[in-house]
Amino acid sequence: MNPQPDDTAPLGPDDFDAQDAELDALREHDEEIPQWEFCEGFLAALVCCRRTVEPQEYWPVLLGDFQPMSHMEFVWRWRRRWAEIAAALDAPVETLDDERTFHPEMLDTRGAVLALPEDERGDALDSPLPAYGQVWALGFMYAVENWPEDWAPPRDADAAQMLDGALDAIVALTEDDKGVPAVSMFAEDGPPSVSQQRLDDVGAAIWATYELRQLWKSLGPRIEAHRKPPEPGRNDPCPCGSGKKYKKCHGAG
Repeated sequence: MNPQPDDTAPLGPDDFDAQDAELDALREHDEEIPQWEFCEGFLAALVCCRRTVEPQEYWPVLLGDFQPMSHMEFVWRWRRRWAEIAAALDAPVETLDDERTFHPEMLDTRGAVLALPEDERGDALDSPLPAYGQVWALGFMYAVENWPEDWAPPRDADAAQMLDGALDAIVALTEDDKGVPAVSMFAEDGPPSVSQQRLDDVGAAIWATYELRQLWKSLGPRIEAHRKPPEPGRNDPCPCGSGKKYKKCHGAG
């Protein structure tokens, strides 16, 4: 008998490759389908969101007309990754070296190109390449921008300041890496492609996801204020259903 799939197992390299492959296939029919790194950032924002955004609400925003429920393995891996990120962000970690720490799936595209033999690079380096973590951060902020009410600053000044600071740390990754390349995140001995400042910014963005998760969990979902319905005019029918004019019924006196 084949073993049953484990719904709690963390995603491994083969799982991420499978997600990428599904998205690549979809992109043949719709060039707007994002890369997995973008989806990963979008997913992290959903995990951090103040309320639980339901699948029927977020799938059209992320993947347009594509119906992911017809691709059950993609959705199955998505749910596993969701649970994995949530568990990591809820763990009481004090250092990024902790094995329980959230590790976003970020690509060092420039490092991958530089690791190729020169005769295989073609003109890849002649066009702008996304910086390390840039596509992930764009996916995260795309989710924030699509549900602005759920990311609106809370009334508490300290909480609002925490929110702004955490989002600023993630927005910083949407910018290019303008520092001097120091390390490769693609290969340990690869040509330098990522600056030390960028690595520091990535670390700050990871801590920012922890802050956002804890901030919204502590505050809970937004409570919608119930507006008092407008009072009817004196000659309007009374809303109690008596059939009398409002001035002759509940508006009398």
